[in-house]
Amino acid sequence: MKKILIATNNKGKVKELQDLLKDTGLEILTPSDINLNLEVEEDGTTYAENAAKKAVAFAHASGLVSLADDSGLEVDALNGAPGLYSARYHPKSGAVDSDRRAYMLENLKDKPVPWTAHFHASIAIAIPDNAVQIVEGNCYGEIIPEERGDNGFGYDPIFLFPELNKTMAELGLYEKNRISHRAKAVMNAIPILNKIFES
Repeated sequence: MKKILIATNNKGKVKELQDLLKDTGLEILTPSDINLNLEVEEDGTTYAENAAKKAVAFAHASGLVSLADDSGLEVDALNGAPGLYSARYHPKSGAVDSDRRAYMLENLKDKPVPWTAHFHASIAIAIPDNAVQIVEGNCYGEIIPEERGDNGFGYDPIFLFPELNKTMAELGLYEKNRISHRAKAVMNAIPILNKIFES
């Protein structure tokens, strides 16, 4: 069986990536499946740098082709913040997703609406001792002041697709994995994976 390692410990991302990759014919492994306990500091200056750093570290540690993503939410009224720092967007350490959402809404409350925004994902595919390849995806919507939906994670409950009148957290996994930034990046990654495993 051809194996690929999902290079993240984030349970929400693991679930989405497993679903997005399920029709590739690859055996999809997580770090816990192979007892790999690895934390990679995300200190790059771009999403692509962070994704590549994670993919390379996991590929070297496991000897497996590894796929990592780095993603963020960019809000136009906040000059593109939180962006690269989406997972750390709060002044206090130990903040959780709900704290970050509340902090964002506090920072937006005096700004004119609609609060247009987009999610960006960069995915890196690393082959042990070989080059890294990067693909990207975006999805566009707006931030709303009240949380809606129980699915997803991060900023999903306040990110609205106006054309659907649904937040990211109101979408089922199937629907989300057709239109999300991560879904679009994975669609761009699949031809690369096909090439890697053909050779």
